[in-house]
Amino acid sequence: MSTQNLLDVFIETNALLNGHFLLTSGRHSNQYFQCAKVLQHPQHNELICSKIADHFRDHEIDFVISPAIGGIVVGQEVARQLKKQSIFAEREDKVLTLRRGFQIEEGKKYLVCEDVVTTGGSVFEVIDIVKNNGGIVAGVGFIVDRSNNKVQFGVPQFSTLQLEVVSYSPEECPLCKQIIPFVKPGSRKVNP
Repeated sequence: MSTQNLLDVFIETNALLNGHFLLTSGRHSNQYFQCAKVLQHPQHNELICSKIADHFRDHEIDFVISPAIGGIVVGQEVARQLKKQSIFAEREDKVLTLRRGFQIEEGKKYLVCEDVVTTGGSVFEVIDIVKNNGGIVAGVGFIVDRSNNKVQFGVPQFSTLQLEVVSYSPEECPLCKQIIPFVKPGSRKVNP
């Protein structure tokens, strides 16, 4: 699947939005990737996640771990294709943590999966969870890299789509200066 074909799927499913958006990172942008709109279609989810699974198929991986909420569907499908267990971290008091009896097994290798990376904040938090509990991060796989490969996790990483989507600090946002209201479509509560 080429970059253009993947972008066409995002457009066809109304997952590539244009407007004024408050990102989870706290930055503002005129574009937003709502991966849930694509991943709700099992055929798209399977196809897109197969690119991640295929990339990491020859890596030694024991588990797949994802940050909630966006990464769960990606992690589950990648794990299914790799025939591995999938776990996730979720926010408790604004901090990603393992709940529901999930644990990191010391010495085991974990593939971190996410839907969209802008600054990599959630992925870095999951990496810390794995390392702080004695696990090994085998790699990071995600669907959309909004940083165009500027965010580096220090382990093998792969994204299905790399784009440089412009984002601004709130103080520098030209859309704010035009007094265009923003929307926050993501899953995490962010104070503007």
